[in-house]
Amino acid sequence: MKNWVMALGLMALPVAVQAGELAVGDGIELLVVDGKKVQTSFWSETASVNLPAGKHQVVVRFDGELKDGAKSRIYTTRPYLFELDVPEQDAEITLPRFSTMSQAKAYFQRGPEWTLTFADGTTRTLEAVELHGKGLAAYSDMEALVADYNRQQGITFEEGYAVDLEATVVEVTEQGKVNITGEALVQLKLWYTKADAKEKAAFAEWVKTQQ
Repeated sequence: MKNWVMALGLMALPVAVQAGELAVGDGIELLVVDGKKVQTSFWSETASVNLPAGKHQVVVRFDGELKDGAKSRIYTTRPYLFELDVPEQDAEITLPRFSTMSQAKAYFQRGPEWTLTFADGTTRTLEAVELHGKGLAAYSDMEALVADYNRQQGITFEEGYAVDLEATVVEVTEQGKVNITGEALVQLKLWYTKADAKEKAAFAEWVKTQQ
């Protein structure tokens, strides 16, 4: 019986790849790329990064000043996470232009459509995951929020590329049976990404006893 494999699996990394500029449109804040917080200066936020062609993880949010009646107010959304294939050409993450607070709120409440626009004029709709933090300071540490999501999803980074480890070792048959496949090293990486700090420390001590 033919099996189907969840998601894309490991990508073959080329020996040499070209880099393209990934930018964000007006009102969009670039937060985390491949698990690392995007560094900003005191004067301005970083609106673009250079990335080698391949699969990357990018986290953004809308953070713009909009009209709310007679006044202008800042409207900030939750962060949105994308797993996207960056091509060798420049690209930009965009949203429709909003003029009022009510317009923006209505758009995000019904599910925003994020678009990746390429230098050659072509576009692609991005599949987004809306991240939900907990507590009063839920979004004060974006790196930690993304790290927790990646741990739960079994996602790590190999040589700068986002790799879905769970997709490489979890196979589901047409009957719904789940099989664990893949090399032992990949399986070890998967379970390590799912462990918390205490479990990782205990595993590290165990490894020492095996050497």
